[in-house]
Amino acid sequence: MKSGTPAPAPQRSIRVSAAVITDAEGRLLVVRKAGTTAFMQPGGKPEPGESPSQTLSRELAEELGVAVAPDDLRALGSFRAAAANEPGHVVVADVFAADIGVQQPAIGAEIAEMRWVSRADVDHVEIAPLAREHFLPHTPVERRHASSEEHA
Repeated sequence: MKSGTPAPAPQRSIRVSAAVITDAEGRLLVVRKAGTTAFMQPGGKPEPGESPSQTLSRELAEELGVAVAPDDLRALGSFRAAAANEPGHVVVADVFAADIGVQQPAIGAEIAEMRWVSRADVDHVEIAPLAREHFLPHTPVERRHASSEEHA
């Protein structure tokens, strides 16, 4: 790095637990929290002493009125992406598959809107980077376009 060139500011991380909930058509359930524009996976930040699965179980009950026990969540891993609503931050999410069975999610605490989205909705709905990059894979056309740009 040249002297006099400022180092890039470190990105601050936000730790959350997030759910992958799909319907029979393979669509992903996303929510938009009040005061935000991007749709994201249901979930949130932990309370003191909570494990990631306990956090998600609580958040699903608060946000969507669905009951999923922490032991019934299937860990998918930890994922990173740019935070949708907090510039300069990165979301580090412990992500779990959540089977809600026949329960019907309903808008609850903090939630302004919810939708079931598919890959086809990416161009029409603002979807947070975490969901868009990791849980709504690129379509073959997008992959072909990105690939041709890399070789240009």
